[in-house]
Amino acid sequence: MQKKEIFGLERNVFYAGLTSFFTDISTKMIYSVMPLFLLSIGASKTAIALIEGVAESTASLVKAFSGYWSDKIGKNKPFMLIGYGITALVTPLYALVRFPFQVLIFRFIERVGKGVRAAPRDNLISGSVGNKNVGRNFGFHKAMDNSGAIVGPLLAFLLLYLFPLNYKYIFLIATIPALLGVFTIATMIKEAKAEPQKKVAQISPKCLPKRFYAFLAIIFVFTLGNSADALLLVKTVDTGVNKAYIPFLYMIFNVVSVVLAIPIGKLSDKIGRERLIIPGFLIYALTYFLFGCFNSIRVFIGLFVLYGFYSALTDGNQKAMISDLVGKEMRGTGYGIYHAVLGITLLPASLIAGLLYDKVNSGAPFYFGASMALLAAVLMIIFTVKNVKSKT
Repeated sequence: MQKKEIFGLERNVFYAGLTSFFTDISTKMIYSVMPLFLLSIGASKTAIALIEGVAESTASLVKAFSGYWSDKIGKNKPFMLIGYGITALVTPLYALVRFPFQVLIFRFIERVGKGVRAAPRDNLISGSVGNKNVGRNFGFHKAMDNSGAIVGPLLAFLLLYLFPLNYKYIFLIATIPALLGVFTIATMIKEAKAEPQKKVAQISPKCLPKRFYAFLAIIFVFTLGNSADALLLVKTVDTGVNKAYIPFLYMIFNVVSVVLAIPIGKLSDKIGRERLIIPGFLIYALTYFLFGCFNSIRVFIGLFVLYGFYSALTDGNQKAMISDLVGKEMRGTGYGIYHAVLGITLLPASLIAGLLYDKVNSGAPFYFGASMALLAAVLMIIFTVKNVKSKT
């Protein structure tokens, strides 16, 4: 592993961030218009939620196995190449879609790619930096990830504005940055893990600490109310706003998240992850509650800003906290189990939200999500207080 730094960051961290930047340009170009595209080919709100639930659950469950095997063989880069490569290969196929079930198939395959790459990538970042400035480095990665998520929806907005309702152009152009991401991994990233021979026997979920599993229980509660972001976009469409502006509104959320990700990551290194995750859950609860109460584009613009603040407070810090709770030789497995919990929960979460939207009213899924987030915040406070007491 090379120790040369780029902009004050270990080279693997920088290039992993660059890879995510390119890939998120691609995936968020597609994601920001996918609800619109699905509605245009006759999908219901429940079908949209089901497709996203299956896709994200698949990704998270595959992450469990990829994290475990990256620990077993002591390699991360092969998993990253395969995972990002699958995404690049599937992306242009969306241009051939005519029916919602085809989107389900392609989203399933593409999310398998995400599942293969994500836990080993997080493990590579953690292994590259050791225990120094973990929050800062995950904050940088989150910032690069969300920078791509800014550029992607912006490009989608421009294409949708210039070519109304012609989604094929978006799907084809999105293939280019996906291929750039694969090229970056292949040429720039080096392995950051030791050879596995001395640690194979140690790799077992039973070796992970109880606090790790307590934290996962809280994540389970929160995720049960964390339905796919696609429903936020669908609710925004219901306001009657010009559909070309939907990717632009989704970009607002990512702009806020990317601006705050690194400063919040640095702050978490100083004051602890829990003290930032708790307000993140509370902001999520407030955001979802207000999404349920209102149907105004002006209000929703402000709520997408709040949603970005929530993302900056929680996404990177949850991953950094896994690094804090799990020993170095078990981090890949720890990240894998964390993502497995997400996978087990995301599908029912999305189904519940979709059914509430179609069968009750458009506000019901957001009230449910707000309730789960509030409960998770309370549990996180208890978790933090018990940790403080155990140290005194």
